[in-house]
Amino acid sequence: MINLKNVTLRRGTKVLLDQTSVTLNPGEKVGLVGRNGAGKSTLFALFNGTLHEDGGDFEMPKAWRMAQVAQNMPETDQPASEFVLEGDTRLAELRQRLVAAEASGDGMEMAHVYTDLADAGDHDALPRAEALILGLGFRVDELNNPVNSFSGGWRMRLQLARALMCPSDILLLDEPTNHLDLDALVWLEAWLQRYAGTMIVISHDREFLDAVTNVTLHIDHAKLTRYGSNYSGFEILRAQQMELQQASFAKQQDKIAHLQKFINRFKAQASKAKQAQSRVKALERMEKVAPLLAEAEFTFGFKEPNNLPNPMLAISDASFGYIVDEEPKAILQGVSKSVLAGQRIGILGANGQGKSTLVKTIARTMPLLAGTLTEGKGLNIGYFAQQELDVLHPQDNPLEHMIRLAKELGPNSGEPSREQDLRNYLGTFNFSGDMVKQAVGTMSGGEKARLVLAMIVWQRPNLLLLDEPTNHLDLATREALSMALNEFEGTVMLVSHDRALLRAVCDEFWMVGRGKVEPFDGDLDDYQRYLLDESKRLREEAKNSARDAASSASAVPAAVAVAAPVAAPVVAAPAPAAQAAVSTAEQRKLDAQRRQQLAAQTRPLKKELEQNEQRMGVIEQEKTALEAQLSTPLPPTEIAEAGRRLKALTDEVASLEERWLELTALLEAAA
Repeated sequence: MINLKNVTLRRGTKVLLDQTSVTLNPGEKVGLVGRNGAGKSTLFALFNGTLHEDGGDFEMPKAWRMAQVAQNMPETDQPASEFVLEGDTRLAELRQRLVAAEASGDGMEMAHVYTDLADAGDHDALPRAEALILGLGFRVDELNNPVNSFSGGWRMRLQLARALMCPSDILLLDEPTNHLDLDALVWLEAWLQRYAGTMIVISHDREFLDAVTNVTLHIDHAKLTRYGSNYSGFEILRAQQMELQQASFAKQQDKIAHLQKFINRFKAQASKAKQAQSRVKALERMEKVAPLLAEAEFTFGFKEPNNLPNPMLAISDASFGYIVDEEPKAILQGVSKSVLAGQRIGILGANGQGKSTLVKTIARTMPLLAGTLTEGKGLNIGYFAQQELDVLHPQDNPLEHMIRLAKELGPNSGEPSREQDLRNYLGTFNFSGDMVKQAVGTMSGGEKARLVLAMIVWQRPNLLLLDEPTNHLDLATREALSMALNEFEGTVMLVSHDRALLRAVCDEFWMVGRGKVEPFDGDLDDYQRYLLDESKRLREEAKNSARDAASSASAVPAAVAVAAPVAAPVVAAPAPAAQAAVSTAEQRKLDAQRRQQLAAQTRPLKKELEQNEQRMGVIEQEKTALEAQLSTPLPPTEIAEAGRRLKALTDEVASLEERWLELTALLEAAA
């Protein structure tokens, strides 16, 4: 287990953890939450050994293998599959040992390494690596592309795949969803739910935390508090705790006031001096309950638009795409849509299908390739770009951005434009004091996102185009954005992987994919099921491709063997009987090799299938016992605990049954 006992952590002169203690058990899935700057990343540095405690004791099993996402941008010409495959450090080490053993001719060492390679899953390592890459949104034809050929966000996805490829007992994930879209996020959730080790994750996505964690670790006022639930459960427990703390504080204040009143009244009377002095000592001994210091909430609102054209947009037989070498390259074609006043549209679709292209074209930052896009009279667009620096100037400060914006819009904007007015306005978005003079390029992602929001709100838009607005926002700011969008009177078009925001804001969805933009008839739960099915289909395609490639490779020696006798005219041809004997012997040898290969490939699958069936049998016995227990009178706490356990077992059975089907299909295909 991981144990922190009276641990103190500092960054410079700032104390981030002050004599705090907590225990994390093996196999727990932990969400690490707290305000920005509270010390979450510093605590990660303690876990991974790059930082040591300044006081107290920190313990983690030395035998645990750790995996985490490298934060550096990979610079290599390696094929993507090979780069991710190297994340399996155990496999890489064994392959190096095999090369050394073969070079030295050490047959015993080679035998040991071959056995270890089989145990380490060498036979299916490449399909596993490819399944990770495909699950994170890459296409099949990109599996062997050089790592350097991908953009920064895609290379960070490869770093994530590499971390998942690494066999580990503890997995550290710091904002793993930042570079993912919704389809990759849904796949990652499903993968992490199956992860058998201990996991600690920092994330500002509440639905992601709810899906993959069962423990929440909260950093607040230099203390760590453990809650035995996911994020939603933590919010409820935290609210109850705060309510109790406030009630205890109020009760104690009443008691203190009563004692102080007695002291003030009787301290001068000799007959009451002893009683007064005893109450003074009681006040000194009393362990004070801290008053509830509510976290400063960040709130903002969109101003009422000056007008609401209806329709906002009319799109007719349009093609969306970009220009390559002066040639148009269409991604979406034949798009005919209307955007009406007051609509709340969520734009769904896999990465690379054209979501951002659609939004950028509507935002006038990319040209329309064909067709017509008619804007309503008085249309005023507020655009949040996926990369905030697309609309920000890194060398300028927030005040300079606002002054430039005020000049561009002129006096007709109806907004105050004096410098002090702009300073006051920026203050409402938490840009106070010297921050208004800080260069944007030195700011955090969250601060840049807040500045973009401030600029959008100031323009009083009637159509909001938001392309992944929550990538760098903390949970409090995401909640503020959700509330502001719900109160906004104009139209919203939203691209986001934050399902909580999509659920709270959007009442209809468009699906972007296969060159089309069509209505999606369903909710986000339906879309998640669609994405999981699509991800499973892509993984099966990758496995089949690898199996076909292996079959083709094993067929080459047989073809050579058959052709060899014909290709030697100088040597006399053997007698027919001898030729048949040679061919039969060679065939038996090849058949034996194929049987050995098949056995090696199917042995791990059969072993896992057997373990799967045994586990299902154990679960069924426990479920039967729990159901019998629930049929008898029990205290409420025991009923709740038994119900929770029964649900967990039912979920596990569903997962095991799905894996059982996959394993049997693989064995049938290999037979």
